[in-house]
Amino acid sequence: MPGSAKTMAVCTVGGLVAATAYTVALGANGWVWFSWVVVALVTIGVLAARPV
Repeated sequence: MPGSAKTMAVCTVGGLVAATAYTVALGANGWVWFSWVVVALVTIGVLAARPV
């Protein structure tokens, strides 16, 4: 996995942890989860587009 794809994957997982912590601490916020889904989809696109 190239460096940029690995960094993107790590940031996505970190974002999931942050969104979960936010939801537990302050309650659900649709924009937080929507943003995380967008980042996750971009990450999947980056991973799918990388050369094998």
